[in-house]
Amino acid sequence: MNKRIIILGISAMFLLWSCGSGNSRQGSGSTHGHHDHETEEVHDHHDHENETGHDHEAELLGHEADLHAGHDHAAGEAGHSDEIVISPEKAAAVGIATETVTPGKFREIIHTSGEILPAAGDESTIVATTDGTVSFTENYTEGMAVGQDQEIFAILSGNLQDGNRIEKARIAYLTAKEEYERASKLTDSKIVSQKEFVTIKENYETARLAYEALKPSKSGNGVAVTAPFKGYIKSLTVKQGDYVTTGTPLATISQNSHLVLEADLSQKDYARRYSIAGANFSTAYSDHAYSTSDLGGKLLSIGRSQNEGEYYMPVSFSIRNTSDLVPGAFAEIWLLCNEKDNVITLPISAITEEQGLYFVYLKLDEQCYKKQEVILGPNDGRRTEILKGLKPGDNVVIKGAYNVKLASASNAIPAHTHNH
Repeated sequence: MNKRIIILGISAMFLLWSCGSGNSRQGSGSTHGHHDHETEEVHDHHDHENETGHDHEAELLGHEADLHAGHDHAAGEAGHSDEIVISPEKAAAVGIATETVTPGKFREIIHTSGEILPAAGDESTIVATTDGTVSFTENYTEGMAVGQDQEIFAILSGNLQDGNRIEKARIAYLTAKEEYERASKLTDSKIVSQKEFVTIKENYETARLAYEALKPSKSGNGVAVTAPFKGYIKSLTVKQGDYVTTGTPLATISQNSHLVLEADLSQKDYARRYSIAGANFSTAYSDHAYSTSDLGGKLLSIGRSQNEGEYYMPVSFSIRNTSDLVPGAFAEIWLLCNEKDNVITLPISAITEEQGLYFVYLKLDEQCYKKQEVILGPNDGRRTEILKGLKPGDNVVIKGAYNVKLASASNAIPAHTHNH
């Protein structure tokens, strides 16, 4: 009985333990499940945030990359653009002018040098008309302009042993004139024979010519020496107070209205002498290139022989002078020979040079310009032949090309994309 009670008690205790243990396990399982669900939700939320953040960040990076790519593309476009932008107002202010390329006529060239000389008869040397000392009537210097019959010197002879020449000539003239007038009245009455009258008249004419040749100076103290024509004093060969005798050169007066351009023709070009039709030339003191045709030029002569030891023969042109041509100046000369047709040429002012290469600037539209390399042929001092790089219809800058070059080199005016 007691065993049975003990066994029943143990069984009850076992059942109670089993129930408590089951409840404990169920409670424990619920808590773990809830924790796992929360953990799963947290992980899911975290994963969603990671995915969303990563996608947003990737999107930002992609957008930034696109911006960089666009910026690099734009920068590449601007950096590689060969166009220059100059507003019409700025172009007008710096004097930019253009010319449309049109093939035309151009002459073959013989490039040489030479000299500008005075024309024959264009100069005159004035000399002393009597013995005496030189006195300048004004402070004359070489290069000064003078008018016809303008007094330049007075020859003074009052301090010489023979006395005042002009006063002596005046007295001789007046005496001969009086004698002539008296004899004229007595010839009819035969008081003075015809033979005597002829002698008296001859003496009078001689005295008159001698006196008139000794024109009195403005001061009345000497003999005047005047300019034969309007021109300028090319040279003075005396100075104040010099003693001179009759016939001594005093000065050279030049009209400076006509000149001679004398070019040196090389022996190697002598066979082409008959094709020479004119010349262009420039001087060291001027950037302007002159043309013999513009100056009424005419071919005077081509040398047929040369002096011993010389390599050149002269080719001479008569030209009308301008105010800035100086006789005696050396010149760079382009002799113009046979004419060629259908040649592209540009004014020399259109050409720019960089490290041995030559360029021009094309005008694309109202404000866009483009740098263009060209290959040059010969030039005639005014225009140069373009062998390669241009075509008919191109609009080329012929004035102000240097300003366009500066705008391009300095990047002061930004380049841009221009669609045509």
